[in-house]
Amino acid sequence: MLRWLLRVLGIVLGLLVLLLLVVWLLMRGSLAQLDGELALPGLSAPVSVDRDSNGMLTVQAANEADMARALGYVHAQERFFEMDLMRRSAAGELSELFGESALPLDRKMRVHRLRARTHDNLAVALGGKRAVVEAYRDGVNAGLAALPVRPWPYLLLRQQPRAWALEDSVLTGLAMYADLQDPNNGRELALARIREVSPPALYALLSHDGSRWDAPLFGAPRGDAVLPGADVLDLRTLKVEPGAAEPASSDLQTARIGSDITGAALALTPPSALQRVPLSPAPRERGIGEPPAAASYFPGSNNFAVAGALTADGRAIIADDMHLGLRAPNIWFRARLRYEDPTAPDGKVDVTGFSLPGLPAVIVGSNTRVAWAFTNSYIDTADYAQLPASTALRSYSEVIAVAGKPAETFKVRESDWGPVLHENPDGSLLALRWTAHLPGAVRLDFADMAKASDLDAALAVADRSGVPAQNLLMGDRRGRIAWRLIGARPDRGANCPAGGIASASCLPWAVRSDHAPALIDPPEHRLWTANTRVLDGAALAIAGDGGYDLGARAKQIRDGLHARDQFRERDLLAIQLDDRALLMEPWWKLLRQTVEHSDDPALKRIEAASRQWEGHASVDSVSYRMARAFRGITLDTVQGALLAPAKAQLGERYQAPKLSQFEGVIWPLLEQRPDHLLPPPFKSWDELLADSARKLETDLAAQGPDLAGRTWGERNTSAICHPISRALPALFKRWLCMKPQPLPGDDNMPRVQGPAFGASERMVVSPGHEADGIVHIPGGQSGHPLSPFWGSGHDDWVQGKPTPFLPGETKHTLTLRPR
Repeated sequence: MLRWLLRVLGIVLGLLVLLLLVVWLLMRGSLAQLDGELALPGLSAPVSVDRDSNGMLTVQAANEADMARALGYVHAQERFFEMDLMRRSAAGELSELFGESALPLDRKMRVHRLRARTHDNLAVALGGKRAVVEAYRDGVNAGLAALPVRPWPYLLLRQQPRAWALEDSVLTGLAMYADLQDPNNGRELALARIREVSPPALYALLSHDGSRWDAPLFGAPRGDAVLPGADVLDLRTLKVEPGAAEPASSDLQTARIGSDITGAALALTPPSALQRVPLSPAPRERGIGEPPAAASYFPGSNNFAVAGALTADGRAIIADDMHLGLRAPNIWFRARLRYEDPTAPDGKVDVTGFSLPGLPAVIVGSNTRVAWAFTNSYIDTADYAQLPASTALRSYSEVIAVAGKPAETFKVRESDWGPVLHENPDGSLLALRWTAHLPGAVRLDFADMAKASDLDAALAVADRSGVPAQNLLMGDRRGRIAWRLIGARPDRGANCPAGGIASASCLPWAVRSDHAPALIDPPEHRLWTANTRVLDGAALAIAGDGGYDLGARAKQIRDGLHARDQFRERDLLAIQLDDRALLMEPWWKLLRQTVEHSDDPALKRIEAASRQWEGHASVDSVSYRMARAFRGITLDTVQGALLAPAKAQLGERYQAPKLSQFEGVIWPLLEQRPDHLLPPPFKSWDELLADSARKLETDLAAQGPDLAGRTWGERNTSAICHPISRALPALFKRWLCMKPQPLPGDDNMPRVQGPAFGASERMVVSPGHEADGIVHIPGGQSGHPLSPFWGSGHDDWVQGKPTPFLPGETKHTLTLRPR
């Protein structure tokens, strides 16, 4: 019997080893080819593809089409699954891979019919780049076909990859629209509904558009709100009663996304497909339970620049860090692209930076003459229009393929204004017009930034570029710098102002990208943007407010730029890594005032644990975590009281708005403490603050009895994983994630770092001096966990250690030859 059992055990172990060997061989079969020679049909001349120790790519080609073909080949071998997610998220086609759990995400995007619109507008999108994009498409499909085994995620999903098409590169650009803008224009609709039922003074307070933290490029700071008197607004007498009984507005063609979606389906979607669920500040700030999803953070970025007048040798320096959901691999792919081009200066292009797999271009970077960088502009890029119930509509049947299930037919109703997303209780319709719907939203002529010779040439490229509306910062090798709005903007008429529901006099608008506001050669020799309000006056009225962020990051960057008169690249990196907690320090002082002399045992425990103020969002700081959470709970309480009347009146039509500027309302309330604006049922502001402190203690104690151990690093621990990791058992998940590490920084300071959200790249570079440039990239270069480039560069991002901007010594060379 013992011998029999040993034989059975040996057979089982042998089969297990055999299974592991098969899995290992299958995984290795989808690794990118790094060395050797191979034929690539369509090339006009040989192309060399070099990689350094971090997997950074250098492509040397005879022309732009050959470069694009080779880049597509490499993108497919390293990142095809992630490219597939980008196009599918924009088109609403995720269910075809992941099954019915992804249907709510697909319905949310399918209402926009972006694949159909891309097909109709393809000629405009490709512009003069059709031949280049065709070469890229063919390179992608050749790279995919050359893999002995299909990319490993498809093995787990038991799916086959679908070939790349021309439209898919445009959809990749549209996926960034969905990530950087709200496809449902929820904030504008939420505020419009609140305005309908709120006293004017209350709405003015809720919609106040600035704070003491403002740092615009144009005009003065708005400052904090002026509080209304008791004769105008009194919460003690304001009735909070439900509205009249009537059917709620129905969401005809959208689906809410919440906890009912399986974790696997949510994780499998790329950052661009995540819905930014409106969370109240308290849960977002307290950090109860697991780390927050990327959806709970504010998508944005920092960029800033200094002109040659502020550097020792007259060079301009550009800094950029784009804040997005973080995953392994990173959304960006580092590349240096070199090719001959008779229309470029000296007949050559040499551009280095961050490419986006799915597109044959460097998105941000430097071409030795001009460097450029982006932040999300948050101008108003979408409008609802209220249409009569009798409006003539077009009807479309969108078929959503579902893995393992019958396809779903999804009905879309469209007006001349755009798709109908809501029906009001009176039968009228709300149709949405969004820049992403229209010809010109994506125009791949932006790739010509690679050969811009100077600032003026780069500005001319910006005039014909179709991208999500961004703050573009540029510098050239002569030391000049400039800011400009770039990308598709609504070309509204004079009778159609930005903001709110469009009036009956508004006509359907087109988009434009030319004649944008700009600031060229600023007299202070410094520029900065951080998703906050940049404009003022008439230009702001035209651009509108799409939800500008609080100015704390921008102010901290601006003040850092004014703190010295001479800069090097490392000085701008130091500003990017600035984690000083300037916004939270007043909140810590307020927390201390609240708990210092209390006899309440809970408050005494908070007092003992919060005595030391480090002044930074450092991983070992307890006080920072407490101040941040105390702020969130207090904001939640006060916002909830001010929004309660509208919520009661609107019922199911109520949507929680994001009130980014509420810091400019809460501090006048806390400093002046007016009785008529005190949230019920509190009898005093002291009572309200003590209640916030008690809730803070309850939340932290639930995570461990020793409050001194509740550090910021415990709360802000990285959770950067491959999108497919949540679909796997915990045993295998660890192989698809970066090492969990406590992270310094937070969202209201320059060093934006959350568990799965933050700086998706950092770049500091001077055109013509790229050898002195610095980059960071979390999550690594390759999408394959067996690749030597899985996680490459990630530790430098965590530690803030400079990585060279240019490629290092060549470690691998692949030569592609014409067939």
